[in-house]
Amino acid sequence: MAGLQAGAPTPQSITVHGQSRMLEVGFSDGATFRIPFELMRIYSPSAEVQGHGPGQEVLQTGKREVELVDLKPVGNYAVQPVFSDGHDTGIFSWNLLYELGAKQAELWAEYERRLAAAGVDRDAPMIEKGGSACSSH
Repeated sequence: MAGLQAGAPTPQSITVHGQSRMLEVGFSDGATFRIPFELMRIYSPSAEVQGHGPGQEVLQTGKREVELVDLKPVGNYAVQPVFSDGHDTGIFSWNLLYELGAKQAELWAEYERRLAAAGVDRDAPMIEKGGSACSSH
């Protein structure tokens, strides 16, 4: 199961910093990351964001001011954030949180490339796709 590989770093501390909109996670290997809520939201592992297969990803925009309103534990391997825009279906394994923290610069650069390719701004409102949304999410 994701987040439970032998020897993989596990969280030792998780702190929500509401004012700066960051999730601070300290791991067992000594690494500590401050992950912006916006980065978590735009890379949510949910089907709503990732789609149901390659090429079905939904580019997220307008998430700069998103807040984390709740953070629920999921077993011993993950957390499920509830964001202020109502998104609450992404389950973030310890491995995913570590990756988001460790690869922030690469992930932001990829996001900016995707925005440019789509011809949209980071702060543009989300465009609703009529009839093609997954009805179970």
